[in-house]
Amino acid sequence: MLGTDLMAVLGDRDATGLTRAELDVTDPGAVLAAVEGFDVVVNASAYTRVDDAETHEQDAHAVNALGAQNIARATAAHGAALVQLSTDYVFDGRATAPYPEDAPRDPQSAYGRTKARGEVLALEADPAGTRILRTAYLYGEHGPSFPRTMLRLAAERETVDVVTDQVGQPTWTMDLARQIVRMADADAPAGIYHGTSSGQASWFEFARAVFELGGHDPDRVKPTDSAHFVRPAPRPSYSVLGHDAWLAAGIEPLRDWREALAAAFSSGALEAQ
Repeated sequence: MLGTDLMAVLGDRDATGLTRAELDVTDPGAVLAAVEGFDVVVNASAYTRVDDAETHEQDAHAVNALGAQNIARATAAHGAALVQLSTDYVFDGRATAPYPEDAPRDPQSAYGRTKARGEVLALEADPAGTRILRTAYLYGEHGPSFPRTMLRLAAERETVDVVTDQVGQPTWTMDLARQIVRMADADAPAGIYHGTSSGQASWFEFARAVFELGGHDPDRVKPTDSAHFVRPAPRPSYSVLGHDAWLAAGIEPLRDWREALAAAFSSGALEAQ
């Protein structure tokens, strides 16, 4: 979802996008060879099956931690800049104010542990060249996402139950792709950034906005809580991330999530599948 949008944004640049079939990030030699000749490398690869990671943590670690390390070692060897995508799951999800970029990592799931380890390994392998970019609540045109699911359910059901006790920042992959390019063009300092939309919303509020923009009655979305949706991996209750690093680098943070969602609808990026 993000990689496809990123390649679209880079359409007039000399850019190469490698799929999972074309590059195995767990193969250090292949990664070293692939990175040669590039100025900026964006690692959007990840083991993102959050629940499966609880019973396949070694597999998730190979991609999310060791894969990130392999790429950072390669960018360090070739003098390239690295943008390493990460996640809100590196935090404990129990905060009551936005997590600053330097907040302590305290992951509560296997997925979160492997992504947190990937951050550490990438920063250790290439401290001068690595930009960690944490994001969350992603949606976009390419692939499954929460808005698409809501639009499908709007056509299938009279009402939809959505949790009110998980809060984060819905983020359009096209906005994030553009921000990554801004980061690269500005040669933003190495360090940690939070690539999420401004503002905040519960999944319930997000769903109501999707219904409304999709031409459905938002009152058909009914509130519930996480106790009704027990899953193997714990979900963070609070995933709001602070954006001070952008301002320090002279780059505007991403726009408000409501504005972005409306733009995604008007562009045709969102429709039921």
